[in-house]
Amino acid sequence: MPASPSSSAQTARQAVARRLRELRQDAGLTLVQLAGICGWSHSKPSRIENAKTPPSPSDIAAWCRACTAEDQAADLTARSRDVETMYREWRKRARTGLRQLQNDYLALFHATRLFRVYSPTAIPGLLQTQGYTRALLAANARLLNIPDDSAAAATARTDRSRIIHQPGRRRFAFILEESALRYQLGTSDDMAAQLGHLLTAGALPAVSLGIIPTSAPRTLWPQETFHLYDNTLASIELLTAEINITTPTEITLYETAFEELRTMAVYGPTARTLILNAIHTLPHTTNPTPT
Repeated sequence: MPASPSSSAQTARQAVARRLRELRQDAGLTLVQLAGICGWSHSKPSRIENAKTPPSPSDIAAWCRACTAEDQAADLTARSRDVETMYREWRKRARTGLRQLQNDYLALFHATRLFRVYSPTAIPGLLQTQGYTRALLAANARLLNIPDDSAAAATARTDRSRIIHQPGRRRFAFILEESALRYQLGTSDDMAAQLGHLLTAGALPAVSLGIIPTSAPRTLWPQETFHLYDNTLASIELLTAEINITTPTEITLYETAFEELRTMAVYGPTARTLILNAIHTLPHTTNPTPT
C-alpha cells in the first residue's frame, strides 16, 4: 500500500535532516563545532539532524553559512516549509463541502499568469463543463464518503473556470493524453458536450491545447496529473491527497517534464481530429460539435 500522508511527511522531514547532516560532514564539522559557530546549544544540531526538531528558515541559513554552502539554503528552506504544507488530504479539505474546495483556489488562480497542466486521465478543471464536473465530483464524494454537493461544486468550478475567457496577460497550456478523451464521466451526452467544449476552448487565444496520441513514440512515460502555477508552485494530485511543492529544484524538474511531454503532443487541426474521433465513438449522443 502507498505510504500515508503523515508517514510521507515524516520521510520528507528526514530527507531535509539528512541533507543538513551531509553538508556538515562535507564541511568537516562536528556537531559541537557547528553549534559553536551558530551560537546554539550543543543539543540543537543533533535534534535537527535526527528530525526531532524542524529547522526554521534562519536555522537553515545559519547552518548553510557555517558549512560554506549558502547556495543550498533557499532549496532546503523551501523543502522544509513544504513538509508541513505539501500533503493536504482531500477528505479533510472537503469537510466544508466540495463547493468550498473549488473556491479555495480563487486567490491562487487570480495571482497566476502562466498555468501549465498535464493530465493523463481526465479533462483538467479549467476546461471542464458542468455536467462532466458534476459526475467527477459525485464519484469523489462517494469514494471519500463525504456529503455530496457536487451540483453546487460544479457550478462553482464552472464560474472559476471563466478566468480563461477574461482579458489580460494570463496564458494557459494544457497537455492531455489521448486516453483522457476516452474515459467517460457522466452520460454520453455529458461526455460529448465536454469534448465539444474542448474544441471551443482550445481555439481561445490564451489557450494552448496539446494532446499526446496513444500512437505517439514516447520519450517520457505518462506521469501523474500535475499543475504548474507560474514557476512558484507545482501541485500534484493523488487519490487521497494533493501535494504542493515549492522547492525550486523540484519545480524545475516538473517544468522539464512538461516541456518534454509538450513535444510529444499534437496541436491545432490534428488535435481537433482526435477530439472529433472521440466524440464519434460515443454511443447514442446528440452531436454538440461546434461548427
